Amino acid sequence: MSTSPPDRGCINELKQWRGLATRYDKTATVSQAALHLAGIFIRSAR
Repeated sequence: MSTSPPDRGCINELKQWRGLATRYDKTATVSQAALHLAGIFIRSAR
């Protein structure tokens, strides 16, 4: 069981999505859409 706050755990899960970490070749709109999709996948997995 993790002792970190829920938002920190979510950020750690988002870090596993390497496409979001290397967003320098994408536009802001595409990066935001990718964050939303990753959030949906992470939330639905719980």
